Amino acid sequence: MDLDALRYGDFSKLGEAVTDWEQMTKKLADLQKDAEEKLKAKADKAKWAGVNATVTREFITKTAAEFADAHTQADSITKILRDTRDELISYRTQMNNAISRDEYQNLTVIDTGKGTFTVSGNTRPDWASDPSGKTGAADQKAVDGLRNEIQEILTKATESDTTAAKVLKLLVDQVKYGFADASYADRDSAAKAVAAAEKLAKMAKNPADMSLDDIAAFNRTMEPYNDDPLFAEQFATRLGPKGTLQFWTEMASAHAGASGSEIDTMKDLQKNLSLTLATASFSDSDAMQDWKKDLVAERNTNFRAANSTSPIGALGAQVISSLIREGKYDTEFLDDYREKIFKADKGAGDASTDDLWVKGYDGLDLVFGDGNGRDPLEGLFEGLSHNPEAATHAFESKSDLNHMLGTTMRTERGESLGRALEAAVTGVANGDSTSMAPPHSAAQVGIMANIMEAVAQPAGGGLMGTSFGGSGGGSGLVGTGLGDSFGNMAAAYMPEISQTLAGEGSGSIFLTNSDSPDGLGKVRDVVRFLSAVSEDPSGRAGIVLGEGIYTSGLIESHLANPSLFDGPEEQVLERIGKNAGIIEGIVGHSVADEEVRTAIESEESYNNALKAKGDFAKTWIAVGVTFVEVPPAYGGAAMGAVVGGGVGAIAGAAVDHLLEGQKLNGARDGALYTSAGDLYDSRDSVSRHTQWAAQESIEQYQVNLPRESTDALIGNAVTEGWDASSEFLSNTKERPHA
Repeated sequence: MDLDALRYGDFSKLGEAVTDWEQMTKKLADLQKDAEEKLKAKADKAKWAGVNATVTREFITKTAAEFADAHTQADSITKILRDTRDELISYRTQMNNAISRDEYQNLTVIDTGKGTFTVSGNTRPDWASDPSGKTGAADQKAVDGLRNEIQEILTKATESDTTAAKVLKLLVDQVKYGFADASYADRDSAAKAVAAAEKLAKMAKNPADMSLDDIAAFNRTMEPYNDDPLFAEQFATRLGPKGTLQFWTEMASAHAGASGSEIDTMKDLQKNLSLTLATASFSDSDAMQDWKKDLVAERNTNFRAANSTSPIGALGAQVISSLIREGKYDTEFLDDYREKIFKADKGAGDASTDDLWVKGYDGLDLVFGDGNGRDPLEGLFEGLSHNPEAATHAFESKSDLNHMLGTTMRTERGESLGRALEAAVTGVANGDSTSMAPPHSAAQVGIMANIMEAVAQPAGGGLMGTSFGGSGGGSGLVGTGLGDSFGNMAAAYMPEISQTLAGEGSGSIFLTNSDSPDGLGKVRDVVRFLSAVSEDPSGRAGIVLGEGIYTSGLIESHLANPSLFDGPEEQVLERIGKNAGIIEGIVGHSVADEEVRTAIESEESYNNALKAKGDFAKTWIAVGVTFVEVPPAYGGAAMGAVVGGGVGAIAGAAVDHLLEGQKLNGARDGALYTSAGDLYDSRDSVSRHTQWAAQESIEQYQVNLPRESTDALIGNAVTEGWDASSEFLSNTKERPHA
């Protein structure tokens, strides 16, 4: 910045710009509020069908998000401009005060352009008569003092001006279309983020020079910035795609076998690096677009540490996948990478995928913690589990889905695949307990139907192109690490499962906001799926808790608003009770069958699994994953939005009641599901829980239904459903005691 530009610059234009942006920010805040409270809220509550269920709803959701991003970007620009203007005005005041100070009155300051200037002493009119021969009115000390003070102020003003221009350009460049969601309180915070990125990228280019203390300091700097868009984009692009992969290769090699505090530091580094790159992946800057494309292109490159004596290092795909295990990555990036990795994996066939990845490049352990990162599909599945949209894209192809399921028979990727499938069919990211679950789309229901079909395959009847139709049939998939996730998925699909078992016309009783409530296909597949998942203690716990929550929520919704069903309340309770009996009966009878009993280690393992899943099941209610619809008159579209007060409270209490048999109301107590050893005890547990939910709702909403006859009606309905479940099983699979 030139000296005169600071001293005499007209900052009123900048002030006018700030005022304009302030007004724009306020207007966008109003538009954001309208978009969220009127447009999106109404869309969420609406009953969509056909194209509207996908295209229109998605458009409205994205439009509302764009208004939010527009407000965020405008707010950041306003604050950066305001902060810069205030700083420049302050520096101008400091500059003029310094030059006009008394001790500098005999000095002349001249702007010489391009940020340079001169300071010189004025010539004394009486210098010729001075015996000392001094011609200046000021000594050199004063000249040096003023020059240094001017330079310090001008340097700060220049930094304020140039960094503001830099961060504003970077902010706008983050997206090609629409608006960035980066939020900054002032110019200084944005500039510090960019400076920190430059510093860490420089360090990462020389990994051999980084001690463990340096890595710890690296972590301390990166952690608070790993969700900062400007920091992330600048770090990634300055380090470069190849540099990023080489950096992690060097780190994994140098700290192989780490333990104690060292492995903790390396775990933190891997997490921070993954989260930072995830944030960066959403940038649309030209540099970041090239970075993502070039990173994927390195998937077949052999990465070796500088000091490695082995010609075999780590395959680029292994390094990439080890770095996408944490955080939500951009959907387009994941789609591109996944398509290429799936193609390579399918090319090896179900049986040889382990040979393709693990046995070829096994020189490095790329994951600090569980696993070694040699199977890139594991890391990819973890990445997909954090991005439900990308996960849904990944498994829409039935061929790809069946292949990946089949590979779990010969790899260790089952648990990771399960988490990715959960995200794909529920729309809820792994570990996310704050975002409300969206309605199941037709694509998601289709994936769930294909999963059920795969698991339902009988021995020797595998689907074409799969390897899970052998001696154990598709039920063998449950034991490959997928059982826990299958149980969670069954819980999320209780509405669709209930409508499938109940048949056509049951939608007015078994409420849901699913776009395809009847899309699960054959009853046979649903029954065999539930039966197979019952073999896994955690899977079985998911079914039991999901059914209990859904049943409780259904009863509460119907009794709170009888207009939901055009018929007597007794008929609703009877249908719900019978459905509970059928679903829980399928589980109970499957456990009682010898072929399933041998797969369960002990009742203790189930009870432990049930207890462990209890807290997790409460998050299902919190995010509405069981999709119990609440009438609009009672304030919500999905059960869980109002848990803790009003409609939804009984579904919330259902988990504790199921787990511990809390004494909620006099005789309505007793531990439920504490032992599955006796088939009739299991049936009676279902009856007691269903009766409990009904009585709680009757009392809370003051419904005119007599207690004893209601309990008897529900008990008979559950028994009828329980008996029918045995027939369901006998009609769909071979049973030792059918």
